[in-house]
Amino acid sequence: MKHLTFLIMLSCSVALPPVLMAQSYDHGEVGAFADYLNLSRTDPHINFVGVGGRAAFNVHPNVQLEAEMSYDFKRGYVSTFSDGVTTQLVNTRVRPLSGLFGPKFQTGSGPFRAYATGKVGFVNFSVSDQNAAAGFVGALGAVNNGDTQFALYPGAGVEGFWGPIGMRLELGDEIYFDKGARNNLKVTVGPVIRF
Repeated sequence: MKHLTFLIMLSCSVALPPVLMAQSYDHGEVGAFADYLNLSRTDPHINFVGVGGRAAFNVHPNVQLEAEMSYDFKRGYVSTFSDGVTTQLVNTRVRPLSGLFGPKFQTGSGPFRAYATGKVGFVNFSVSDQNAAAGFVGALGAVNNGDTQFALYPGAGVEGFWGPIGMRLELGDEIYFDKGARNNLKVTVGPVIRF
């Protein structure tokens, strides 16, 4: 009888962890990403590059509630003067900070899936000549009293997973409202961990 009990316990200890791990991938995701934001309000447009993070929790196998925040670094851009010939490299001190929240609708829970998302939140435009870390802290502090605008974000993308670890690519339109709607192309790519 002792041998039978030992064999049952051994069988459970070998079979149960993979089952628990497979089920644990359906609770949510966390990830980091690199982002590209084309600020179209300026002439010429300014192409920002930055970093961000996101967290999502499943409310249904095909629906997640997701929150994300991204921070873009200062950029240099070429400005053409009115004579059309003379150009100059200009360094902008504007640094966009975005915070968005909303649902993500996905096609199942397998290793590869497509999704669409719609989020609401804010875009804050802070101005700083500090390094990236100090600029980020300053931008967070300026959300309440800085140049913060309401934002909408429709987007779509794809994810691929190898067990709990995957990659995500997303394309969307970060629309903020400042005397009318301002459309801005946003692309994010980065690693994702399912839990």
